[in-house]
Amino acid sequence: MTPAPYRVLARHRETADTVTLDLVPAGAAPLRPFRPGQYAMLYAFGTGEIPLSTSRIDGAVLGHTVRAVGKVSEALCRAERGDWVGSRGPYGTVWQTPPAGSDVLIVSGGIGLAPLRPLIEEVLDRVGEFGTVSVLTGYRDPGDQLFLHDLPRWCSRADVRTTVDRPEPGWRGAVGLVTGLLDRADFRPEHCAAYLCGPEVMMRATARELLRRGVAAERIRVSLERNMRCATAWCGHCQLGPVLVCRDGPVFGWDHAEGLLSTPER
Repeated sequence: MTPAPYRVLARHRETADTVTLDLVPAGAAPLRPFRPGQYAMLYAFGTGEIPLSTSRIDGAVLGHTVRAVGKVSEALCRAERGDWVGSRGPYGTVWQTPPAGSDVLIVSGGIGLAPLRPLIEEVLDRVGEFGTVSVLTGYRDPGDQLFLHDLPRWCSRADVRTTVDRPEPGWRGAVGLVTGLLDRADFRPEHCAAYLCGPEVMMRATARELLRRGVAAERIRVSLERNMRCATAWCGHCQLGPVLVCRDGPVFGWDHAEGLLSTPER
């Protein structure tokens, strides 16, 4: 429960209200290695802590992408290079690397791309082991796009497509729901490993469409985020039906998650 001290190595402005903080250990032993899909409890001294998935895993460097939506996230977004924060973890389940030979399909909505970024990097580093690799991203408008500096490298190794709900002047990409991009993605349903992260309505719609196309429920992975406060399954705030998301998630197979998402959030 005691956060380890970390220092802000770099701060990257992603959008008007979102930043990525790259953190390194500050004078103490680093946390145990993280895996794609896991999260940390990130602490803004004097304000509080929130759960944040890792958006970068590079040796001792941990990246977290934060959108300013509350007091703690606003404090973290204000952190500058050299500032200190607290971090504890790793917590939670992982995305699990796709089986060799699989077609890999990664679908995100909004800031849901952040928890998927380490998985994308891992897959692209081993792209020769898989079939097709498709990354489909959806945003409200072009100004919400994340990791634009990664796109040239991603596009050189995978089929990357983006759609927006509200186009702006000069936008030449697709318009509409991210599920509309599935018609353009090249994957074999019986050999597809799918990974979804974003608003629950988006994940539900995408998973159902993939099931309709023949992708098995157990080959679809989703990341659920409810009201996680302790990360140790003590407080019960993140209970979702029979599970505690902080301990049993956040990553679940759709064969398990479909029933969980019928439980309303309170």
